Amino acid sequence: MLDKMESAMKGDHQHKMNKYACGCAIVASMISIIFGYDTGVMSGAMIFIKEDLKINDTQVEVLAGILNLCAFVGSLLAGRTSDWIGRRYTIVVASFIFLVGAVLMGYAPTYAILMTGRCIAGIGVGFALLLAPVYSAEISSPSYRGLLMSLPELCISLGILLGYISNYFFSHLSLTLGWRMMLGVAGIPSLALMAGILKMPESPRWLVMQGRVGEAKKVLLLVSNTKEEAEYRLQDIKMAAGIDASCTDDVVKIPDDKKGGKGVWKEILKPSPPVRWILLACIGIHFFEHATGIEAVVLYSPRIFKKAGVIDKHKLLLATIGVGLTKTTCILVATFMLDKAGRRRLLLTSVGGMIVALATLGFSLTIAEHSKEQILWALCLSIVATYTFVAFFSIGLGPITWVYSSEIFPLRLRAQGASLGVAVNRLTNAGISMSFLSLSNAITIGGSFFLFSAVAIVAWCFFFFLCPETKGKSLEDIEELFTRKSSSADIELKTKAELSSS
Repeated sequence: MLDKMESAMKGDHQHKMNKYACGCAIVASMISIIFGYDTGVMSGAMIFIKEDLKINDTQVEVLAGILNLCAFVGSLLAGRTSDWIGRRYTIVVASFIFLVGAVLMGYAPTYAILMTGRCIAGIGVGFALLLAPVYSAEISSPSYRGLLMSLPELCISLGILLGYISNYFFSHLSLTLGWRMMLGVAGIPSLALMAGILKMPESPRWLVMQGRVGEAKKVLLLVSNTKEEAEYRLQDIKMAAGIDASCTDDVVKIPDDKKGGKGVWKEILKPSPPVRWILLACIGIHFFEHATGIEAVVLYSPRIFKKAGVIDKHKLLLATIGVGLTKTTCILVATFMLDKAGRRRLLLTSVGGMIVALATLGFSLTIAEHSKEQILWALCLSIVATYTFVAFFSIGLGPITWVYSSEIFPLRLRAQGASLGVAVNRLTNAGISMSFLSLSNAITIGGSFFLFSAVAIVAWCFFFFLCPETKGKSLEDIEELFTRKSSSADIELKTKAELSSS
């Protein structure tokens, strides 16, 4: 039986993507488009909000960063909520929260109401950032899990690009109407997502955690290419949930120590050595994703280009669209490379390129800022370095952060463990968003990017020593990679020995 299952998992059909699983991941990832749009559109909207509402730079920083502080709260709530009501209904909740936030921001007669809408949208962001990759991970087969799990990051980039494009077209409207339209239209996809998500199946791993094995099997038959593959995946999930592999009941009582949500925070706060390593890797990759400066580029790219010498507002917004196009294109490329090249190789290549691009951007902006007249080569080098940084970020660190952190946790810790990573991600993002203008005023904008380059060097070392390769491993096997006594080769030998003995 084991030989048959192994053959089913390793055969050619295993490497063919299941269309139903792909469709589910695409729908779930659409919530990330809304988040990306909220991030991207604010970069241009802030130019007009500042002029219309007469706010200062500090208020602009708070407006930019408050989304992420509220997302920190949302991400912590999302983990427990998704373990309670399921991944699918939690995405519905997030869509409704986004809708309310978009309506308030689109209305916003005052700065206070605009901030309220931004805060509510931020809570939705926290939900979205956790649920889309976790849901995609839990319906995917190992051979194409990287591709489906990178879809949320691709959708974030697509949303950012749409936000930039929205900035450009709505900027031609009147001052009071333009930025409100930019922010308010985000409510439209929220309605569409709420309708679409209800037609999707629940995560089979969540269903097993609830003891609903029969329902989980039906879902696995839909998202697997063969009955044997579905059975193999079900056996792995049942073992992880503490269910006897020979049990054929459709409804099973799950041991209290295996149920998602119960005792999870205790295990996370007092972790075993493998879980401690997993937590460190998860928190580290989320921290470095934003500590290396991507938010400064995405959110403040109009200011960066202005410092480099681009003055006209419409030209600034057009140059910013180039950032969005670069980000989306490179993440699309990375989506198809993750399961071939592997997470680790792309991650190290990505951060290595970012180090060089950030140092180049720091140099060119320093030259442009301290020159009394516009220097064309410094302007061009600044734009090229900005696009290069975004490109390297997008082929590795951007998508891999969400793939890696959502796949390394054991089943019962996944939702709330990943939510902790998202919380760190949002806090770091908020810190960069709310301090970049002050930082660039204190040490110059060029100095800021030299600082980000130094952080990227530390990040490269962290990933090299603490992040093992997870490509091709089942979610239930990945925990073994974080046990220092077990290398990936040991695991393969152990698996072969078990199969031969059977």
